[in-house]
Amino acid sequence: MSASTPALAINANDGERLSTRITFLITGIVMSAWAPLVPLVKARTGLDDGGLGLLLLGFGIGSIVAMPFAGYLTARFGCRPVIICSTLALCAVLPILSYLAWMPGLALAVLLFGASMGMLDCAINIQSIIVEKNSGETLQSGFHGLYSVGGIAGAVAMTVMLSLGLAPLLCVLCLVAIILAALYKAAPSLLPYGTERDGPLFAVPRGIVLLLGSLCFIVFLTEGAMLDWSAVFLASHRGMEPSYGGLGYACFATTMTIGRLTGDSIVRRLGGVRVLALGGVCAASGMAISLGFDSWQASLLGYALVGAGCSNIVPVLFTAAGRQQHMPQRVAIPAIISMGYAGILMGPAFIGMVAHLSTLTVALSGLVVLLLFVSYAARLLKVQ
Repeated sequence: MSASTPALAINANDGERLSTRITFLITGIVMSAWAPLVPLVKARTGLDDGGLGLLLLGFGIGSIVAMPFAGYLTARFGCRPVIICSTLALCAVLPILSYLAWMPGLALAVLLFGASMGMLDCAINIQSIIVEKNSGETLQSGFHGLYSVGGIAGAVAMTVMLSLGLAPLLCVLCLVAIILAALYKAAPSLLPYGTERDGPLFAVPRGIVLLLGSLCFIVFLTEGAMLDWSAVFLASHRGMEPSYGGLGYACFATTMTIGRLTGDSIVRRLGGVRVLALGGVCAASGMAISLGFDSWQASLLGYALVGAGCSNIVPVLFTAAGRQQHMPQRVAIPAIISMGYAGILMGPAFIGMVAHLSTLTVALSGLVVLLLFVSYAARLLKVQ
């Protein structure tokens, strides 16, 4: 009996790792499925840019409001029911977003979509931290790499199906079927427990948690800037044809995905502190190259370096969040993710404001300083 126990433990651990990877893959697919629907929502409803911005604000509000509850629910009921219920809610709301034109209903659907995504995002990260701690190995980069793979796969699948003339509802239902099949595979090995139950429902981040959240804010702000402003910069400042502007984000996303898929071995070899320090310098250097050399080729190289540098920063930060003892994890993890979401939601708008008052080059230059701060802050964190 005793001889079989280690084998059973290894098998259980393998199942937990696989289920965690699948949930990150699912989250990436869902997010990328929503992105192509946004312009279709705008065309279907006749909203202008301002109206669409207000509608999309519901996604951010729903996400940030729901995150603290995700920490409580995973502690109370376990990761498995929270992940399953939030994924099923997303699968129910996505088809509605693909065809509904009635504004009150659409606004409610976007709010629910954001809340469900925030719940899922928190729950899978809590699961990933527990699985990594239980294994005693470095796993976070690989988990987050599957999110990036899911994002690419979902975007490609939606683009291909829409280009073939399939109705948006049919495209979404095809992806929902894939998501449900993946969830069915992952569900048995999802954790039936969560983090500790002690602590308040919500707490203001402080100490090391505030620092971790601030660094997440910077990295997500950088990602949001690449998503929203790289194409604009290439077209307006580097003379690239607008139709090719997406190459900037493609370079960023590609190196980020590769970096995360290979990141666990890199973190094991170099250690978390060095990965943060070198990653911040690499990303800051890439941003400086993209701004300092007057050619679109240099900008594309710079964006690739930004993606490579940022790729493993957030996974290392979540590892550090799982080890800190300053705040209960069920409070700390949602707080850190919420600060990250704030960066990707509010950051690009702030860059736009600064660009309006000065220039886009000046606005994006601020990211160089922030990314260098990430590198400097590495010495303050106890990560391995």
